[in-house]
Amino acid sequence: MKHTRFFGKTVLACTFILAMIGWGVGFYGPPIYMQAVMERTGWPIAQVSTAVTLHFLSGTIIIANLPRFYARFGIPTIILLGSIVLGIGVNIWAQASQLWVLYAGAVCSGVGWVTLGAAAVNTLIAPWYVKERPKALGKAYNGASMGGVVFSPLWVWLIEGFGFATAALLISLAAVLIIGTFAFLVFNKSPRSLGQHPDDADQPDPVIPATGAAPWTAMQTLKVANFRTLATGMSLGLFAQIGLIAHLYSILAGRMGAHDASLAMGLATASAMGGRYIAARLMTQGINRRLLACLGYAIQMVGTLMLLGLDRHPSVAWTAMVLIGSGIGNATSLPPLIAQTEFSREHTARVIALMVAISQGSYAFAPAFFGLVRAAFSHPNQAIAAVVTAVVAVQALAILSFYRGASARPIRVRPVEHRHQR
Repeated sequence: MKHTRFFGKTVLACTFILAMIGWGVGFYGPPIYMQAVMERTGWPIAQVSTAVTLHFLSGTIIIANLPRFYARFGIPTIILLGSIVLGIGVNIWAQASQLWVLYAGAVCSGVGWVTLGAAAVNTLIAPWYVKERPKALGKAYNGASMGGVVFSPLWVWLIEGFGFATAALLISLAAVLIIGTFAFLVFNKSPRSLGQHPDDADQPDPVIPATGAAPWTAMQTLKVANFRTLATGMSLGLFAQIGLIAHLYSILAGRMGAHDASLAMGLATASAMGGRYIAARLMTQGINRRLLACLGYAIQMVGTLMLLGLDRHPSVAWTAMVLIGSGIGNATSLPPLIAQTEFSREHTARVIALMVAISQGSYAFAPAFFGLVRAAFSHPNQAIAAVVTAVVAVQALAILSFYRGASARPIRVRPVEHRHQR
């Protein structure tokens, strides 16, 4: 019997909240954890920022194996286990008294976070939306941006009021409770189990038979110039962005205070939703998507350079956060959309997967790299200037890489070409 209400809407709403929690704890949380750990222990910035790098790096191994874990244990089980491991990791961050313990906590938090990240969002939405999938994914990913808006000030308020250990315990318990409820009341259902069809259609779309196209190997993908410029641009852009975000809260807190700094971080992530909306409108008007990526990073560069005025005019941070935040969402969502226009449908999935894996493996080292840059200068203003200079240089290289492929012709590899290869 078919439900009168399309259950996909419920899945979408719960996925939005899942993304908000996942990114709020696992993505926007580590910069705040880093500052809290330094204040509690007095450990050097270079050593603590290495924990942020371990957090992001450890998740790359799990991402590659998530489809296999989903198939063996089921999506609800993996999501619940991931939230538990994330909670354990954050609690270790809050109580670690030795560096190796902190690093172990970073591995746990990184492994747990990716089970609530982009792969989970795509996996949960895919069965329920086909034609409307881009719009549905956009709505779900707005939860990621909302995670920064809500959790950045929430973490600071709880840490200042109750201490890092209590804040970590409260948020992790709430996260496990909410995600566990979703996992076994919402995410365990499929359109078929409820007698429904994707996109709330009366009938399912006809299945198109396979064309017999041979798989495109990773080595073949790496040889294509379009892919190299696209993957390089995405990796460089995210390297600059993740590295800056990892240190941004501690930089702002030293000039604005913890409360205003957390609100500024929230403003940046709120701006990401606006940036994603404007980018979508421009794409519907036919703008070259690579040039759109160049424009986005150019705007971020202006915002990054404005951080040089923090010492004399702390209020400049608010404008800087809007400009920097405008590209946060597009840095991850725009390159796959570029790939869809430059590669055939048969190869787009592999191109995107390889591109995301390369970029995450690259930007995982950004927090530690910029931590070393900060540690090389004893004066705070010099350290900020060095970080800003490094970020802008990497952003400029990202723009160059995207621009080099802006006039390239789309890659269309016909299945028939592969059928005759032996």
